[in-house]
Amino acid sequence: MKGKTVWKMWITLALIALFSITALAGCSSESSTSNKGDGAKSTETSGGTNTLEKIKKRGKLVVGVKYDLNLFGLKNPETGKVEGFDIDIAKGLAKKILGDENKIELKEVTSKTRIPMLNNGEIDAIIATMTITEERKKEVDFSDVYFMAGQSLLVKKDSKINSVKDLKKGMTVLTAKGSTSAQNIRKVAPEVNVLEFENYAEAFTALKAGQGDALTTDNALLLGMAKQDPNYRVLDETFTEEPYGIAVRKGDKEFLQVINEYLKEIKENGEYDKIYEKWIGKKPQQ
Repeated sequence: MKGKTVWKMWITLALIALFSITALAGCSSESSTSNKGDGAKSTETSGGTNTLEKIKKRGKLVVGVKYDLNLFGLKNPETGKVEGFDIDIAKGLAKKILGDENKIELKEVTSKTRIPMLNNGEIDAIIATMTITEERKKEVDFSDVYFMAGQSLLVKKDSKINSVKDLKKGMTVLTAKGSTSAQNIRKVAPEVNVLEFENYAEAFTALKAGQGDALTTDNALLLGMAKQDPNYRVLDETFTEEPYGIAVRKGDKEFLQVINEYLKEIKENGEYDKIYEKWIGKKPQQ
């Protein structure tokens, strides 16, 4: 009898243990499902919240622009405001997204810092005379072309340099760090010395100080420098094609789509031509 009682007790304990395990498994499964759901929601909130949504939630567009390039992005010392072709394009994009061109923050970038600043989230987009290249496409996504430039040379008015072919061994050409200009000039004039500066303002100052024979970058930018100082001229010759694009983070498809829609709109409604003529001094070639 005693043995039978012990046997029943063991069966009861086993059943209790079995039910406990089942209940725990159910809770665990439920918890796991709940966590998975929360995790999915969290991923949707963080990873899925694209730049466009962040801009609307923040209430302003943050754009990386140049501060040292006359005609495209130059900080006016009298007003403290940054002005230029790229700035007007950026303001128009802010109006497209937020309904007000003043809902924008302009952050200074250089050719060297612009991609890192974009990819670490400091800025939403780069609108800074950035040439679309296959190498850069590995790091960022580009909009459609919004400006077509070509690389040329800025020289003194009385310089005997009238073509890139006139660059000889021993001459020094100035440009900016991290630019395609440095790569291109080394290809077309491999015998010249190339001196790189943090930005084009420093390079132009160095040219005026006699540290080089020419300064190279896109002709549109060089025209801005020549406008600042009539003692310098831009060669008519260009030796590359430099298509500028607006850069966004890789995979930011919805934001990129809105940018391309905006560029198409301003080209169709004539706003682009107005911006172009305002800063470049002539209508764009069709």
